[in-house]
Amino acid sequence: MNYRKINGKIIFITGGVLSSLGKGIFSASLASIFKERKLKVNMMKFDPYLNVDPGTISPIEHGEVFVTRDGGETDLDIGHYERFINQNLTKNSSISSGKIYSNLIEDERKGKYLGKTVQIIPNVIDKIIELVLKNLNGYDLLVVEIGGTVGDIESIPYFETIRQLQFQRENVINIHIGFIPFLKINKEYKSKPFQHSVKQLHSLGVFPNFLVTRSEEKISSTIIDKISANCSVHKDYIFELENVDSVYQIPQKLVDEKIDQKIADILNLNLKYSPIKNYQLIDKLIKDQKIGEIKIVIVGKYHNLKDSYLSIIESLRIISIYQKISLKIELFDAKSLNVNDLKNFSGIIIAGGFGIEGTSGKISAIKYARENNIPLLGICFGMQLLILEFAKNIAKLNVYHEELNPNKNNFIIHLLKDQDLKKLGGTMRLGEYNCKLIDNTLAKRIYKKSMIKERHRHRYEFNNKYKKELEQKGLLFSGINPENNLVEIVEYKNNDFYIGVQFHPEFNTTLYKLDPLFESFINAAYQYEKKRKNN
Repeated sequence: MNYRKINGKIIFITGGVLSSLGKGIFSASLASIFKERKLKVNMMKFDPYLNVDPGTISPIEHGEVFVTRDGGETDLDIGHYERFINQNLTKNSSISSGKIYSNLIEDERKGKYLGKTVQIIPNVIDKIIELVLKNLNGYDLLVVEIGGTVGDIESIPYFETIRQLQFQRENVINIHIGFIPFLKINKEYKSKPFQHSVKQLHSLGVFPNFLVTRSEEKISSTIIDKISANCSVHKDYIFELENVDSVYQIPQKLVDEKIDQKIADILNLNLKYSPIKNYQLIDKLIKDQKIGEIKIVIVGKYHNLKDSYLSIIESLRIISIYQKISLKIELFDAKSLNVNDLKNFSGIIIAGGFGIEGTSGKISAIKYARENNIPLLGICFGMQLLILEFAKNIAKLNVYHEELNPNKNNFIIHLLKDQDLKKLGGTMRLGEYNCKLIDNTLAKRIYKKSMIKERHRHRYEFNNKYKKELEQKGLLFSGINPENNLVEIVEYKNNDFYIGVQFHPEFNTTLYKLDPLFESFINAAYQYEKKRKNN
């Protein structure tokens, strides 16, 4: 058993009954509270799947891939963490079982274990503990979310890690979240599935310090008493987390229930207690009367799961809260798009994606937005299609996108140098790169600076040999990567708001830091909507 002394405090968050309970939101909310209480806080997540990272998993299956500044392709919950705690995390914040096992096997092949048998205990557990302590180093508190649910066979090593570390009770606690289903036919909530999930935890040697019930609405004190009696947790340490109007109200709700004080008592944390003005401001803005309404459509190919575009949606939501605008968002499937359905929207976003599927629908949406002067934002692959549509329909060029038509020539969008399509995982242009903004452009007016740094995730780039021909037709290349002379931003000067970016600005918005491009897009959509209503 690993008895290495822990210098700092660790909170493990686990889940039961079913997935998608909101463990990531809860973890992020909790961490944000302790950061507001003046602790130095870090966060990380373990995912039990055997992919080395989520970079090769379809967004329809697992939601968006969130890219960290240092180029990590991470779980979407890392995006929640950054948005709530207003802090940039790293690729070490998102660890999968696949990454742990691949590193372990690589070490074994190099002879690191000197002929010893490599096993789950102690070797895998030691590796997990090593990663936890690495993320704790230099911080007062580390919040660790365990993906999946208790009972999953893949998750057992993580629960064993908690069991071993919980021997240092003054430094390590576990908070377990479980779902309380509502039976409509009986009109009552049922706590038995939750109780069984806690008993599964007990069978693995993990005894939670706190329980959190997730439900549609508030549950009765009788159910709380029942859970307390059957799960060996005092009712004062059981918290309710029913659905709220906005997830950004959850931190204040947890503060109202004094969760931070109760955790501080167990972990002996020294907190600064005072009303958190940021939470009060956000709660007030959410409830304030709105100055108007806009409807934004996201045109993409992964419409089956809204988490595929989670950071785009949350950026729009956060900024609309601050701007006191009522926001409606719809996802349109590019594969079956009817452009006439776009006429009632205030702004159009062409989302990123990979592969040929849905391309014609996205190009039709771009053409419709350009011809009708509807605010248009193209992101990553969306920017590339803005260029392709312009080149074909305005400049009348016979050109192609290499990913979409690899057997053609005349590629206006071509593969990056040194890209090996035989190895897809972690080989793209990833992470933060410089972008120099050109004077007298919309981009320069939006960012109000000469140089910005933005996060990337792509394989294909604009072919600069077509730059002059497109400029002559009115396309502006307003952002350039100075190190490699790569196009980062394009815009069309004939439209009020028509802009495409090779990077992912949606990863920048947090609760306390708004991305300028999304701010400008929402402003443009609001002005467009006002103008349309006045005509």
